[in-house]
Parts: sequence; C-alpha cells; structure tokens
Amino acid sequence: MTLPPLRLVIFDVDGTLVDSQADILAAMGHAFSLAGHPLPPRATVLSIVGLSLDVAVARLAPELDAALHARMVDWYKEAYIALRAQTGAAQSSPLYPGALAAIEALHARPEILLGVATGKSLRGLDKLFEAHDLGRYFVTRQVSDHHPSKPHPSMIAAALSETGIAPGNAVMIGDTSYDMDMAQAAGIAAIGVGWGYHPRETLARTAALDVIDDFSQLTPCLDLLWEKAS
Repeated sequence: MTLPPLRLVIFDVDGTLVDSQADILAAMGHAFSLAGHPLPPRATVLSIVGLSLDVAVARLAPELDAALHARMVDWYKEAYIALRAQTGAAQSSPLYPGALAAIEALHARPEILLGVATGKSLRGLDKLFEAHDLGRYFVTRQVSDHHPSKPHPSMIAAALSETGIAPGNAVMIGDTSYDMDMAQAAGIAAIGVGWGYHPRETLARTAALDVIDDFSQLTPCLDLLWEKAS
C-alpha cells in the first residue's frame, strides 16, 4: 500500500481561526482619533485585516504622511495590547465555532502538517496561541515581523521550505483575497472561508478552489482536493 504524501495546511488567523474584529476596530479607532483623522467605515477597516499593520494603515489613510502612519501603527499596537490585557486573548479573540475541532482532526492525521501565515506579529500570535493552547498543533508559523505583507508569497515560501513540502501538496486556508492571492503567487492551492472579513463574492473572484461556510466542510473539501490531485 502506497502511503499518502505529506501535506501542509496553512491557516490565516484573524477572520479565519479567530474573530478579533472588536479589538481591531477599537484599536484602529484609537489610532485614528489620536491622529485627528476620521476612522473609515467598519467594512473598510475590516477589509484590510490580514495585511501587515504598516501597509494596512497606509491603505486606510493614504492622504497622511509616512511619519504619521508610523505613529498610528504604534498607537494601534498600544491600544490593542491594552484591550487584550483587559479581557484576555481568549475572550477578545475567540475561536470561530468548529475551529478547534477542525484543527484537532487534521492534526490527528499523520500525513498532514499544520502551519499559519498571518499579518499578526510574533508576540501577538504567541499570546493568542497561549490563550487557546494552540501552539502544539502548528509546525510552522509565519508572521509579519519576518516577511513582506500579504499577498507577497514570502510567508508561504518559508513555510514550504521549513517543512520540506512541495507546493502541490500544500493549501492555504483564509478569509481574504490577500490569502488567496498569496497562495496563487506561491503556486499552492487555496480555500476561502465565508465567515471572515472579506465578502464571499470577493473570495469567489479569486483563484480559490472553493469557499466554505462552516469548519465542518473543511476536511471533506481538502480530501476532495487531494483526491483530484492524486
């Protein structure tokens, strides 16, 4: 019997595994308030989640200069850390329903490795993983500290290099077009999730192979993908 090849499933974090929008919106509101600039609408702010913070702020306020952008990034970080400290990361960024069960089910399969590729900082990811006890599941963690912003393929390239997985045996799971475009640029498959911060119709216009609406659909979707590839 031929053993299946090793596979790598790479997850985005905010909007895919956890719902952190309340703290993101509050922290961004704080940064814009200190800058004396009106905060864009909620949907616009959420549309940049997944980008590295400096890129996100510049995209939300392109008319402001780079020096003020840098200060806004610092104000955002300060506010986000303070908000997380008030309630704890597990409460401020709860797992989406079914996320843990899906992670556990995939982790239990010996041919599957798990990773993350996120616009969060390493410090932020570590705090989140500690709060939800997720660190033991993921063998590769790619964060904004070490890479250009999505959709640059650097995060995925590093994850493939660290795990030794071929692009044809890897898949990106995410809620934004940045995740889907990053996967396409890296030459791997992508599956969108419809419960995050980009509308389903936005994901449908990307190279995503499918867009799922519930974590219970993830494993069957992956199995179908790999069955077609074999």
